[in-house]
Amino acid sequence: ELQIAPVRRDGRLRNRVTIWVVGHGDDLYVRSVNGSIGTWFRGTQVRHEGRIWAGGVEKDVTFADADPGINDQIDAAYRAKYRRYAARIISSIVSPKARSATIKLVPRSTSS
Repeated sequence: ELQIAPVRRDGRLRNRVTIWVVGHGDDLYVRSVNGSIGTWFRGTQVRHEGRIWAGGVEKDVTFADADPGINDQIDAAYRAKYRRYAARIISSIVSPKARSATIKLVPRSTSS
C-alpha cells in the first residue's frame, strides 16, 4: 500500500488516499478500482503529477499512462501480492474498468 495525493490545478496537493501498488520490473503501478471515474484517478489526470508516501519515503511523481500490453503482468502482480484478500476484492482490481485506469508512477526530480 501507499498513499497518493495528486496536485490540484492551483499547485496544492489533494488529500492523501491509501491505495494498492505493485511493481513490474523496476516500475511501480497503481490502479483505480472505480476506473476513470474514481476521484483520486481523476485528480491524477489534471496535472499528471503528485506525491506518494510509502514505508517512510515521500516522493514527487509523474503519473504516466501504463502500456496496456503489460496489463496481464500487472494483474498477476496484484493477484500475487494481495492473494490474502477475498476473490471478489481481487477481481475488482483486475477488472476491465480497473485495467483501463492503470498508472505508472515515475519519480520526479525536485532539484532545480
